[in-house]
Amino acid sequence: MDFYSGKIKFMKSTPYHHGALRDALLAAAETVLRRDGLPGMTLRAAAREAGVSHAAPTHHFGDLTGLLTALAADGFRRFGEALRAAVTAPDARRWDGARAYIAFAVANPALFQLMFRTDRLDDANESLRAARLHALQHIAAARHMPATDLSVAQLGEVLGGWALVHGYTLLLLDGRLAGLPRLAPEGTTADALLDAMFAAADAGRAGPRRHD
Repeated sequence: MDFYSGKIKFMKSTPYHHGALRDALLAAAETVLRRDGLPGMTLRAAAREAGVSHAAPTHHFGDLTGLLTALAADGFRRFGEALRAAVTAPDARRWDGARAYIAFAVANPALFQLMFRTDRLDDANESLRAARLHALQHIAAARHMPATDLSVAQLGEVLGGWALVHGYTLLLLDGRLAGLPRLAPEGTTADALLDAMFAAADAGRAGPRRHD
């Protein structure tokens, strides 16, 4: 209410075309996720951030699971494109796809973690499944593997590289690697340790061999 005029003022919603409203809701949901985390994500919070009616997210996504699933699918598409750009660059090096993987997660930590929270997503959603497959194909390409019809040995190599990089990424996001450079020679950087991890993986070992 405007106490000077005695009139009640209603918040105006932002006008969008149908397709633009869906995109605006996804952008708003990502803003809420980044700012407030998954516990703060609700349909009302996304609508409020987008400046639209509380009914709009329900109309487009059904429920919170639908909204989170659409957001994760969008994240996987962007993630896949980041990997593709890294591995197809003219000067691409062997582990540049892995570096792009880590960089995406660091730039979008809340979104990245949501993308792998299967307990909060509709795993049967076709859009999500297609986006995941798109990203996985670029993970395979980063290991110089074909996108389809991989042998068991090839798939094992892709899985090994993925597990290595994803595990490193989660440790990094959780802040578990902050003290690691102190165990190395003075002046060792995080990038140098990452290069050492890649070199160890290429050598087929995780560290120095024992000499009995």
